[in-house]
Amino acid sequence: MEKYFYFCTPSVKVIRSFMVKFIGEYSAKVDDKGRLIFPAAFKSIMPADEPMVFVIKKDIYVDCLEMWTAAEWERQSEGVKAKLNFFNAAHAKFWREYSRNRAVVEPDPKLGRIGIPKKLLESVGITKEVVFCGLDHKIEIWAKDRYESSALSNEEYVSLAGMLSDL
Repeated sequence: MEKYFYFCTPSVKVIRSFMVKFIGEYSAKVDDKGRLIFPAAFKSIMPADEPMVFVIKKDIYVDCLEMWTAAEWERQSEGVKAKLNFFNAAHAKFWREYSRNRAVVEPDPKLGRIGIPKKLLESVGITKEVVFCGLDHKIEIWAKDRYESSALSNEEYVSLAGMLSDL
């Protein structure tokens, strides 16, 4: 049985649920209108019969943007919402903040350009060059210099791997 959910944008009314795995790192430049070219490698793995609709938000831990397929965003958001009690003031405040500063984008069909609101780009320091980083279930969009400086040293990576292997 296929699962449907409603996600309203000006041109898309219903999107079927699907799972896409994003892998790799791709560079792009921001044009004068704040648009980026969505990586062809990511575009090629999207189902041809489905609209390409994404939700973009700022990551809560680091200065990058998270880009989710609409279906994955719906799944993630429903999981978070299911854990909340909206009669609890702290939960209501959290949900309000969780829902703040989101954008729905659709790459244009011809060139694959996406327009990201200037406010979101500025919130993570993106001005000219970006890196799209595929993290399986989502894409991170980084200012190129911040992405490069965020890399862990080999020692830090090995230490984290050891610590997480005990879980």
